[in-house]
Amino acid sequence: MNVRELTPSVIGILVRRGADFAAAEDAVQDALVEAVRAWPDEPPRDPKGWLVTVAWRKFLDATRSDAARRQREERFGEEPPAGRAPEADDTLQLYFLCAHPSLTAASAVALTLRAVGGLSTRQIAEAYLVPEATMAQRISRAKRIVSGVRLDQPGDVGTVLRVLYLVFNEGYSGDVDLAAEAIRLTRVLSSVIDHPEVRGLLALMLLHHARRGARVAADGSLVPLAAQDRGLWDTAMIAEGVAILQAALGQDRLGEFQAQAAVAALHADAVRAEETDWVQIVEWYDELLRLTGSPVVRLNRAVAVGEADGARAGLAALAEVNESVPRYAAVSAYLHERDGDRVAAARLYAEAALKAPNLAERDHLTRQAARLNAARGSR
Repeated sequence: MNVRELTPSVIGILVRRGADFAAAEDAVQDALVEAVRAWPDEPPRDPKGWLVTVAWRKFLDATRSDAARRQREERFGEEPPAGRAPEADDTLQLYFLCAHPSLTAASAVALTLRAVGGLSTRQIAEAYLVPEATMAQRISRAKRIVSGVRLDQPGDVGTVLRVLYLVFNEGYSGDVDLAAEAIRLTRVLSSVIDHPEVRGLLALMLLHHARRGARVAADGSLVPLAAQDRGLWDTAMIAEGVAILQAALGQDRLGEFQAQAAVAALHADAVRAEETDWVQIVEWYDELLRLTGSPVVRLNRAVAVGEADGARAGLAALAEVNESVPRYAAVSAYLHERDGDRVAAARLYAEAALKAPNLAERDHLTRQAARLNAARGSR
């Protein structure tokens, strides 16, 4: 009998016992991995009963782990504490263990986010810009790989930094508030490892987190960076982030997180939006492109070029970006509006709203389209 044929009925039993469907599915997947490892040597007399028992235990373990993670988040409060972290951290050790050398970097990040960070498969898929089914397969493969090896060779710091960065982004803009926890863990890492990219990532997190209070209006709508009340920015956090960045850049080992932090620092340095040094920001995006070749960086660079050299130059830079890159339509709408083409801008804002990754962003883009359409109708 194919053991996977038992999966639906085992999931059903766990659901009837009180597990939600997604958690039951994950638990059964873990049990299947265990079965692949254990059954060749000791096949059970009752395969279905064995799977139910092991899957239920996996579900309970995951539930306890999630509860412990939530307690840590509550214990450390809404804002991350300033200064040097004084003690070692078991959670950080788990991040390193999941970044196992036998896994690819992408699989290690996905597994760590699921197993340690507590993010759902859907949230990880959105962070990676891939379909949820693809990410589920990637996580399952990673579980199968590590089920047969000893986790006594911790992974590299670069993989852990990518994990922390994705957790921070999910906490900053998504529906799971893990930003403070990501900052806390990065502080711990920075206290025990002398690495400029660790400092670069910590600086980047602090500079972004400092603007958090100004990003959302009283009615819950998003406030674009240029329209934010800069008096609401946390100046102490900005100063700390800039100081950490300067120390990292002083080591003369530039990496992508330091370059991203430099862009954030230039935004933070401007008292008013119109005083932003866009020329320098374009230069830092050029460095980021050299380091990463990322299409998202190329998209952000097009915005910066549009601010530094005019909308036409920005649209020319945008022409070098694949239209499938997330938020392409939103950037195109913004540049077309700045270029005076409000008809195209309204259409593109509406198109971007349909592709928005969250409700707040969709509402913002819908309002932009409505604003332009209303202005055109009032003529």
